[in-house]
Amino acid sequence: MMIWRDGVVRGVRAAWDGAVELEVEITGPAPGAAGAPSPLSPGTAVSGPTPLSPGTAVRALAYPHLVGEPAVGDRVTLSAAALARGLGTGGYAMVVALPDALPPDPGAGPGHLVKARYTPLQTMVLGVDEQESAHHEVLREADDLGGMPVVVADLHSALPAVLAGIRSVDPELRVAYVMTDGGALPAWFSRSLAGLRDAHWLVGSVTVGQAFGGDLEAVNVHTGLLAARLVVGADAVVVAQGPGNLGTGTRWGFSGTACGEAVNAAATLGGAPVASLRVSGADPRERHRGVSHHSLTAYGRVALAPADVVVPRYDTGDALEASLPPGFGDRVAEQARALAAPAGIHRLVEVSTAGLGQALAGSPVRLSTMGRGLEQDPAAFLAAAAAGVHAARLAGRPVGNVPA
Repeated sequence: MMIWRDGVVRGVRAAWDGAVELEVEITGPAPGAAGAPSPLSPGTAVSGPTPLSPGTAVRALAYPHLVGEPAVGDRVTLSAAALARGLGTGGYAMVVALPDALPPDPGAGPGHLVKARYTPLQTMVLGVDEQESAHHEVLREADDLGGMPVVVADLHSALPAVLAGIRSVDPELRVAYVMTDGGALPAWFSRSLAGLRDAHWLVGSVTVGQAFGGDLEAVNVHTGLLAARLVVGADAVVVAQGPGNLGTGTRWGFSGTACGEAVNAAATLGGAPVASLRVSGADPRERHRGVSHHSLTAYGRVALAPADVVVPRYDTGDALEASLPPGFGDRVAEQARALAAPAGIHRLVEVSTAGLGQALAGSPVRLSTMGRGLEQDPAAFLAAAAAGVHAARLAGRPVGNVPA
């Protein structure tokens, strides 16, 4: 389902690497409702479900690499179905085109990988693994990650927390991010990714599958991991989908099943897969309390190779620990046992969260998962950071003082 609107840019709200947030006034009437009065006053900013009537102001997001640089007064064509339904686009209408200011054709150059294939905004990129790439020979017969730790996480929001854990052990480790296509396809959507890059918490990003916009592009997770190791020179990698994720409230209908497939890829290539548990002490949905059913299914049913499943031992000794539900740590440990022998194939690795609250507080980007910050759901971020601690230790250069 597509819902189209015409609009005019009334202001530039914010910008970060690869994206511009705009205020756009809807100018075109809703189909079949020409002349209908707007339910909101002209210029009223809205979020969530809205009729998108003429005169309404909405937040819109443009990717200049795709549509060009928008300016105040430009006419824009918007895709607004998800906004109209109040779904997870961050409250944005998406700029599809600047009809009166289309960008010039790019110059001739290498690259024939098409991402977001056969959609109106399919884009052609140079794949790190394709024949025209300067790195093709490095990757052509590449088959070994050399034991590199690969942290696999369900949600994009785990990325800064995993990195905080890694840096609490060794801030000099070179860490890359491999972004899969279960959430946002353009890496540019992620303010966190831009902020982590600016803070030098990441040495590079690789977008794989249908995702695009990373420092490097790759066909799939396998070549993305190999590129992170052999081209970027990473000591460790974090694999997670882009912002947003898809779930249907069913056993199998969620995008996080890709976590199990990433474990398989890392193991197949001789890496050291580290499974970060999706944990919550505040999610109102019982299936996500303690260890989420997403982690239990992805690691317990999809992953066919063993991984180190990091089980956080919640002993921060501060207000974060005190805010956890009574017996929460025991609940997480008990749920995680289903992933190890005799029921499962994985190795459980207990990691203390002591010192990780301070590490997380030093994040250069805002910590938020499902709308909850560190104080509202500390269990989620501490679990991801603990996975980072274990990965840093596996990388073989621990210099920090985070206790076991």
